[in-house]
Amino acid sequence: MAKSRVEPGRSSRKARQAEEERRRRRTRRAGLGGVGMFLAFVALVVIVSLLRPKPSSQPATNAGSAGTAVQQVPASALNAVGAGSGVTPPLALAANTPPLTQDGKPQLLYVGAEYCPFCAAERWPLIMALSRFGSFDNLGATASSATDTFPNTQTFSFHGSTYTSDDVSFTGVETQTNTGQALDQPTAAQKALFQQFDAAPYTNQPGAIPFLMIGNRYISIGAEYDPGILQGMTRDQIVAALSDPTSPVAKSVDGAANTITAAICQTTGGKPASVCSSPTITQIAAALPTPS
Repeated sequence: MAKSRVEPGRSSRKARQAEEERRRRRTRRAGLGGVGMFLAFVALVVIVSLLRPKPSSQPATNAGSAGTAVQQVPASALNAVGAGSGVTPPLALAANTPPLTQDGKPQLLYVGAEYCPFCAAERWPLIMALSRFGSFDNLGATASSATDTFPNTQTFSFHGSTYTSDDVSFTGVETQTNTGQALDQPTAAQKALFQQFDAAPYTNQPGAIPFLMIGNRYISIGAEYDPGILQGMTRDQIVAALSDPTSPVAKSVDGAANTITAAICQTTGGKPASVCSSPTITQIAAALPTPS
């Protein structure tokens, strides 16, 4: 039988080809393993992000029943609190300051931001006071920044809301969300008022918020009471406390609401009488600073 004969060159070529094929297979396996590890890592990141607790600072949502209830605090509770305690009344502007009006009615201009805890505190009495002259629709529900002082103070937002009244007009400007994103932009006229009056001698912190102008008769810069009294409370708990004149919340928030109400009455000529002629409001109005 004839023996097969293998040429030396052919043998070495086959060996090299086999080795190259084994190397390609190892490379493919390594590549597939790397892809698998990458996909597993991506899946882990997704799972962790889904399981991670959401930050407490969220975009404003509809205030719902709380937005209605804050506008319906009983007059009996407000009258029992009177001027309240720990309330800083608004400052009177110079008597020759031109009036601020809109549609022939005295205008209130508020400038604030959703992240601001002092704005969060001030919205409560402001909404209560304005609700005695008209009503809000589409109030937002939000909380102050989770990383600022008095974190996560429960409150409302004026962004996207409307206010209707026969006696007074209101404009609420919320410049940023509670996570710092841009929101409402003041008009040139509003910005001019803010820059003119949110300065000395009315404040030692120019540009501070909240900024509240009441018909160019009164001005309030900052919260009118200590926002700390709202700490740790839910929105519904605060609403419930407003109707209890013995609660620390009512003594501050209801008192501030009555003070704002009295200032508004000074700009409307005492209208409506059902609000402005009450003994509580007339007494507080008499104690307000007088324009000079």
